[in-house]
Amino acid sequence: MLKDKDIREPLFDFLEESYGKIRIIEEKQIGKSRADIMMVTTDSLYGIEIKSDADTYARLERQIKDYNRFFDYNIIAVGSKHAGSVAEHVPDWWGIITIDECCCAENDVIIPDFYILREAAKNPKREKKVKLRNQLSFLWRPELAHIQEINNIAKYKQKSKLFVIAKIMEKVDVDLLKKQISDELFERDYNTIAERIEEYKRKK
Repeated sequence: MLKDKDIREPLFDFLEESYGKIRIIEEKQIGKSRADIMMVTTDSLYGIEIKSDADTYARLERQIKDYNRFFDYNIIAVGSKHAGSVAEHVPDWWGIITIDECCCAENDVIIPDFYILREAAKNPKREKKVKLRNQLSFLWRPELAHIQEINNIAKYKQKSKLFVIAKIMEKVDVDLLKKQISDELFERDYNTIAERIEEYKRKK
């Protein structure tokens, strides 16, 4: 039986082959849930939930609500145990990836084999501005400050993050802003972000 830990790395490779330029961010808090994977593309954010054969649908209803609040597209990746029933449990615009066990001929190791059962369609559940506000909340203050800078928006350093997000949404075209959110997430360096945050605080 393939478990979550057996699936992740091969799934990342499969997603890169399928979608081209992407960045994977794992275990992202979204409302009351945690997204297994946030996949960044050049202009969209995908939420991906993994349900291995060891998992159940127990928390899925709550997770679906939270995924729909944050992501442009959503995908559920399921083990063979769930492949026949998963479409009944997720909205019809969610993509479905099935995961089967495949035996490697060289050393008899069981590896995951992925198949796109249904392509993801754009999430219709939330207004653009609602999802956009939630997506901007993923960004750290230095990343928001960079978006303010490149769009010639005042710094508002003494204002709250929510205030800054509202001002950015007010002044930047939606399609352009979505690309800029993706750019910031592509460029995020977890090795230097602590220094950037400290530098931002000093300037503040």
